[in-house]
Amino acid sequence: ALGAAAASGAAEPEQDVGAEMRKLPWQVGPGTGDVGSRSKIEIPDGARLLPESSGSRFLELRGNLPEQGDTVLIRKGWWATLSFDESGYVKDDEKLDADALLASMRKNEDRANDERKKRGMPTLVNEGWIVPPHYDPATKYLEWGVRLRSSDSPQPVVNYTMRLLSRHGSETVVLVTSPETLQQDVADLHQVLGGYKFNAGETCAEGGKRWERM
Repeated sequence: ALGAAAASGAAEPEQDVGAEMRKLPWQVGPGTGDVGSRSKIEIPDGARLLPESSGSRFLELRGNLPEQGDTVLIRKGWWATLSFDESGYVKDDEKLDADALLASMRKNEDRANDERKKRGMPTLVNEGWIVPPHYDPATKYLEWGVRLRSSDSPQPVVNYTMRLLSRHGSETVVLVTSPETLQQDVADLHQVLGGYKFNAGETCAEGGKRWERM
């Protein structure tokens, strides 16, 4: 998965959204929560985790197309989706082609916007990189960020994607935030993901392969 084009607006009246959000089965930190069936995460104090069975409803309430397979994490002023992509092993020497990645995202964007129009929802335009694709040797994540603009809002929103590599694929984490708070929110999410762990049998080490460079 290349990451969801998640908007920050709401699809329903604000008061209705609040009531519907409170109905969702949030797990409030501190505690340990499941991320799908392959991993777990330590939920910090002040954060909330929503199981993937309810992730689609959350996305709908936030003005996005419903999508299956997303666990949702909320903390402070940001939220993020976590979903597993069973793509198998990724070669150590594989390079991220920034142009090809952006073209693929824009192709997906066209299809998503067609569906948004059918549903009477505002469209989203990918305005390009706010952080180009790169491999972070400290976290060992593949990361990139794009700036998005909704047709019903002058304020841009940022989708910042992190891919956490496992034995059988990768966990795709998409942070939804603003350009103004991007740096601090990415740092905060990195800290939270320090408590993320793949279950036994899912780690790269158990596959007999080291992930050094992408």
